[in-house]
Amino acid sequence: MKECNQCGKCCVNYSDGGLSALTSEIEYWEVFRPEISRYVSDGRIWMSPTTGEQLKRCPWLRQVENEEKYTCDIYHDRPDDCKHYPVTIDQMVQDECEMIEVSDLSQPEKAQKTLDRIMVDSRPPVL
Repeated sequence: MKECNQCGKCCVNYSDGGLSALTSEIEYWEVFRPEISRYVSDGRIWMSPTTGEQLKRCPWLRQVENEEKYTCDIYHDRPDDCKHYPVTIDQMVQDECEMIEVSDLSQPEKAQKTLDRIMVDSRPPVL
């Protein structure tokens, strides 16, 4: 499995209503990051503050100039849905994640263990 190359596919694929935030995350944004909470409406995230409609793209996703790389303006305060992605090898295949290698496809159980090890700091502990 390759390291993330910041292709942005995960952000693009899920930012139009495919993500959620915990009540505690939304409450944190309301107090400490009001610029983020402006994009929350009735518990749904990435809603237009002017129209109330679901945005087609995360407002915090930025393409690096002259590159096919993306950054996140709220990386440290992004929702857990973002922090925990990717969860499974199947999800990565479906999303055409560029971290996947041919060897991962031929040994999905091993690849899942590798992914779990890579993501250990991004996900809650398994009890």
